[in-house]
Amino acid sequence: MTHITIKELFEIHAEKLVLRWITGQSGGTRTITSEGVQTKGLSIADDDINTLDSARFDAEEVTSSKSLVGYLNLIHPNQVQIFGVQELKYLQALRDISRQDALRQLFHHEPACIIIADGQEVPQYLRGKCNETNTPLFASKLSSSRLMDSLQYYLSNLLAEVLTLHGVFMEVMAIGVLITGESGVGKSELALELITRGHRLIADDAPQFAHIAPDIINGTCPKALADFLEVRGLGIINVRELFGDSAIKSNKYLRLVIGLEHMEEDHLVDLDRLEGSYRTRRVLELDIPEITLPVAPGRNLAVLVECAARNHLLRMSGYNASEDFTGRQRELIEKGGL
Repeated sequence: MTHITIKELFEIHAEKLVLRWITGQSGGTRTITSEGVQTKGLSIADDDINTLDSARFDAEEVTSSKSLVGYLNLIHPNQVQIFGVQELKYLQALRDISRQDALRQLFHHEPACIIIADGQEVPQYLRGKCNETNTPLFASKLSSSRLMDSLQYYLSNLLAEVLTLHGVFMEVMAIGVLITGESGVGKSELALELITRGHRLIADDAPQFAHIAPDIINGTCPKALADFLEVRGLGIINVRELFGDSAIKSNKYLRLVIGLEHMEEDHLVDLDRLEGSYRTRRVLELDIPEITLPVAPGRNLAVLVECAARNHLLRMSGYNASEDFTGRQRELIEKGGL
């Protein structure tokens, strides 16, 4: 999804966020989008910001893009403007002409909606301006920080760029692991064995990934595929019904990709005996560690995946077994122990 209307946002979160729609109902069709909207407005001089009584706006135009949710910002506007205690005190402390300038600057950027937080009384001047411009105005008893955190998390996930990858996405050793490979290589069978060993399924066949933060890719399951796993010979099985709610996880951050691959003997010989097949895979502009596991008769892939996940956690903490091994050998050689 690339946008959501204010009316839809209110219907989804009105109860959870204790929202009351004060005015501007006709602006319910306004949208919050995933792409920042380029706007031109007036900048505020730094000295004026520090002196509330004399705040004035320079004639110089500045270009900025709208972020999703945030506190009152007249230079870098937010699509959802939240007014807490401090923001209302700031506006109240301004002289009438300065307050009118601030409101003109705020509404010039056409915010998708405005929320009065902390159970504060809605100022009449703000109510009137929202009514005049058909800008949805809400009020909530919740703190401004909680409102901002909740809406930022929800909108970031909802509007993030989504990529669908072929494979089985699972939680293994508390980290998100995407198991990939050609059709028929045994991904679903491996997933089923991991589930019986206490790990959890997130999505089979077509997991969806969204870049929700600079270093975070969140993986989820399409609603149509939730709880289901296709296993050759068994067909479609419902993992939740077979193994219980604890066998299913709704989402997880992608931390590791494990590729299953049939390999010939000569290819196996070429694998690095110290480092293995570690490399990185580019997913939504992030480098995700990837490991290739050879598929061959007699290899316990479930144990190998568990070990790979544990080893990756060690690497994330700063420990590298191959470096430790080579360092120990070097030290023994220098001491004449080898």
